Amino acid sequence: MTPPPGRRLLRRSLSASLSLALAAVGTAAAVVMAGAPPAQAAGVPAPSPVGIPGRGATVPFTEQEAEYAATNGTLIGPDRLYGSLPSEASGRQAVTLDAAGEYVEFTLTAPANAMTFRYSLPDNSAGTGRDASIDVRVNGSSLKSMPVTSKYGWYYGGYPFNNNPGDTDPHHFYDETRTMFGSTLAAGTKVRLQVTSTANSPSFTIDLADFEQVGTPVGKPSGALDVVGDFGADPTGAADSTAKIQAAVDAGRTQGREVYIPQGTFQVNDHIVVDKVTMRGAGPWYSVLTGRHPTDRSKAVGVYGKYAAQGGSSNVTLKDFAIIGDIRERVDNDQVNAIGGAMSNSVVDNVWMQHTKCGAWMDGPMDNFTIRNSRILDQTADGVNFHYGVTNSTVTNTFVRNTGDDGLAMWAENIPNVRNTFTFNTVILPILANNIVTYGGKDITISDNVMSDTITNGGGLHIANRYPGVNSGRGTAVSGTHTAARNTLIRTGNNDFNWRFGVGAIWFSGLNEPINNATVNITDSEILDSSYAAIHLIEGATNGLHFDNIKIDGAGTYALQIQAPGTASFNKVVATHIAQSNPIHNCVGSGFQITQGTGNSGWYANPPACTGVWPDPVWTNGGVPGSGGPTDPTDPPDPTDPPEETGNLAQGRTVTETSHVDVYGAANAVDGNANSYWESRNNAFPQSVTVDLGAAKAVERLVLKLPPAAAWATRTQTIGVSGSTDNSAYNSLKAPAGYTFNPSSGNTATITLPGTPARYVRLTFTGNTGWPAAQLSELEAYTS
Repeated sequence: MTPPPGRRLLRRSLSASLSLALAAVGTAAAVVMAGAPPAQAAGVPAPSPVGIPGRGATVPFTEQEAEYAATNGTLIGPDRLYGSLPSEASGRQAVTLDAAGEYVEFTLTAPANAMTFRYSLPDNSAGTGRDASIDVRVNGSSLKSMPVTSKYGWYYGGYPFNNNPGDTDPHHFYDETRTMFGSTLAAGTKVRLQVTSTANSPSFTIDLADFEQVGTPVGKPSGALDVVGDFGADPTGAADSTAKIQAAVDAGRTQGREVYIPQGTFQVNDHIVVDKVTMRGAGPWYSVLTGRHPTDRSKAVGVYGKYAAQGGSSNVTLKDFAIIGDIRERVDNDQVNAIGGAMSNSVVDNVWMQHTKCGAWMDGPMDNFTIRNSRILDQTADGVNFHYGVTNSTVTNTFVRNTGDDGLAMWAENIPNVRNTFTFNTVILPILANNIVTYGGKDITISDNVMSDTITNGGGLHIANRYPGVNSGRGTAVSGTHTAARNTLIRTGNNDFNWRFGVGAIWFSGLNEPINNATVNITDSEILDSSYAAIHLIEGATNGLHFDNIKIDGAGTYALQIQAPGTASFNKVVATHIAQSNPIHNCVGSGFQITQGTGNSGWYANPPACTGVWPDPVWTNGGVPGSGGPTDPTDPPDPTDPPEETGNLAQGRTVTETSHVDVYGAANAVDGNANSYWESRNNAFPQSVTVDLGAAKAVERLVLKLPPAAAWATRTQTIGVSGSTDNSAYNSLKAPAGYTFNPSSGNTATITLPGTPARYVRLTFTGNTGWPAAQLSELEAYTS
């Protein structure tokens, strides 16, 4: 099919002129902590987004985080700084294995015969990714070797991103893979992921594992057409089955019969176009459609309705199979989504979507479309987008993780989106933009969801008059009643890398025009450990906001960040553990009108702050503790933050450089991983790296490291140290001298300093006997 014009995804960066808007969510729903068996590197306890009673998707698996499992690897994080490896991990923590014999071992809490695990391998120098394997061991015995890859991760530069490691801002580090054990393992069984060799990958970072009991394959329904038995499709995946499956689908439509996809992996190199037909598989673990055209990379596996301009499709059911693609780049014009086109009066049920551009990008006009009971993983763009006049449609009980853009989105471009709902979904780790968003729309419901771990350029929940075609003249602006009820947001919002200030957990934008013609009700919800503000307004007025029964527990900066006019009422909104002593930042003054009801506490101040300076965030749970700030939330309980002056002050902090080559950026020097490193341009001394400690610290000792591998021959680098309180005037803290790094003694060097307070610590390199560039694996700063 020829895709319709004007349906491309748009840039999701936020212009420097923007001013954020969010709305608080919180409820009495219990947030559970993952169990933490003894481990060499125990993670910081952090709320889990999976398994919250009454909220989010009901999933068939039990999730275990690597940082709480038994391991002899290295804990990384917690860290929320964009571009760092732990920042994209669930809970902002993971475990790195970088030597043969290192492992993460999970103990099953329920019987399971299958596992999905989330991991990251380094990219290769060409940006095409590397392939390796990791051993799966059960109670100490090897079960199988699992292939793992980085070819679906590692994007660089600005939107829409590229695969060039020489560009800036690497991100989208993680991927997932799945396997069945061949038998059911009892509760108490120990399942280990263990490195057997680092020949193909120097490290393996494990984020989590999901264990489940997969049922037996679903048999062919009576009277159904079989794509293998009746049409000759190849279940081994060796031959292209596109035409044969399409023939089965066409026959199913004309004969009024279901189409059955039996067990197998089927190569599909273009769209299967469906209309008035049911396609059913043996289950998403058994029936898999996969593939990409060998020469035309704009064609790939996907199940599409006819486009609206071609009449659209209707009465389609897609059920019990997987679409696992091979998309390794983001090209917004390419129609390489798992599901697309227009499908009215149709249902997608229990479909696994992975490694495509979007899980489902639906171009209307279309009506009464449902996605339910599904999984959407590892996309290069959105998880779902209801685009261009989608009405009375829903996504429910669906689990979404690691999308490259908005997790679940509605975009009313030029034609109204009306009465759509996103309910009972769990949306985790959108690498760009928002967990859940509606751009325009009338009478929209976003309720009973869990949103967690936003990465950059967005928040947890966003309601906005933004993006082309969203305006009241076309009837597409935010209007009617928008309901966001009983949602839980955990570690949402982030530091926008364009704006250089934080986006709130819930935010509102009137960029195209003010939100004036809607009632927006945010109720019975909780906002936990927001990375920056809990509620945020920006880019034009937002009126008609109503917050009722909201719990805000932990905000990295403010309870309210007001950067645009508006009106809002607050009733039973309770905020605790707000980092700033004044919980409101408001520089629009009386332009933002607050109406207070009863039962409010912790979030109001008159006058509010208007400093013109954005403070560093203080993360209270599952994040790097900042200077000073509040104690940890008591729901759920977690350890007290360590005293400000203890430990390595540089790890996870903002760092800048004079230059770098390839993937060896300065962030590697503060990521806590001695095997990653910063390297400057060759033959271009002097070179420097500067770390921002967040506040002036009396640093008395620096520990400098290079990778400990013996391949790094002994070398001496000439280094001087200077410090500054304002990043402008620098004073010498240590005159330039030669420091020797010897692998036989750990490849480390220590520099003692006088303890002069400095917020910014700069190392200046003027020589290196081992390589014509500055090199640094870790910069550690201590006050004693």
